[in-house]
Amino acid sequence: MIVDNALYHQGKRVQLGGGDDQSLGWARVPCDPGDFQWVGIHDPSPDELELIARTFALHPLAVEDAGDSHQRPKLERYGDTLFLVLKTLWYVDEDDAVETGEINLFVGQDFVVTVRHGQGIDLAAARRDLEHRAQVLEHGPMAVLYAICDRVVDEYERVGQELEIDVDEVEESVFSEARTDDSNRIYVLKREIAEVRRAVMPLREPMRKFAMGVDERITVETATYFRDVADHLQRVSEVIDSLDVLLSTAFDAHLARISVQQNEDMRKISAGAALVVVPTLVAGIYGMNFDHMPELQWRFGYAYALLLMAGIAAGLFAWFKKSGWL
Repeated sequence: MIVDNALYHQGKRVQLGGGDDQSLGWARVPCDPGDFQWVGIHDPSPDELELIARTFALHPLAVEDAGDSHQRPKLERYGDTLFLVLKTLWYVDEDDAVETGEINLFVGQDFVVTVRHGQGIDLAAARRDLEHRAQVLEHGPMAVLYAICDRVVDEYERVGQELEIDVDEVEESVFSEARTDDSNRIYVLKREIAEVRRAVMPLREPMRKFAMGVDERITVETATYFRDVADHLQRVSEVIDSLDVLLSTAFDAHLARISVQQNEDMRKISAGAALVVVPTLVAGIYGMNFDHMPELQWRFGYAYALLLMAGIAAGLFAWFKKSGWL
């Protein structure tokens, strides 16, 4: 479905169709030099994609990729049209889950077509923000490309901050005095970090190219904006790498703590068994049925045996307590 369709002249939005831009459907608006059209669509059907492809003369391979919501972030060029795939991310804290969507951008000399799949980034808000920055919007289609990339990378940073909070919680839990089972949460977080990595890492090269001004439509001033996006993206990638390392370290520490706890449990079990075995040994000796055994006729033999067992058990208990076995 079409979300918005607008013509921009000298950094200002020009009303189309009597103010009802969406009623124009896929209409291609004639543009004066410097003007451009921005059409936004969300989860289009194959017929809708085919219609807009014919309207803007889009390459069929790029259109095919835009119809598939499971593309890897990439930048390709088809004639005068750039095709950029972005993965959108947002974080669901209750499930420690990173959800993903996708934005496909066709950037021509005088048009921008954005194809959005799933939830995530609200391009309507990005459009409104950009329309209040006429000095940026004057740069034409590349300004739209910058605004969307900037909004997507900002969301990456927010997801990174949420992951940092969860990783800190895992570290605190692993090194706490209480016995905890953190292996499942560590695995879930590592899996979500891998999801973020698949969105962030492939995007670094396209942003580097934009920052270097590899396209003739990117001016020196426009490249400055993309350098800022590339810097933020690099910062996110470093955060993700560090979080992955911290989780691996936390998992190793968790396994080490489990091993130490098991050793402590075995020591306590062994100490407890010793407290029972030694008195049992004494009782077993005095319980043997032989006629000639010392102290069998002694009046205090029974009390002596009990005191002997209690004394040995008390001595063992004190020794184990001092050595940390109990």
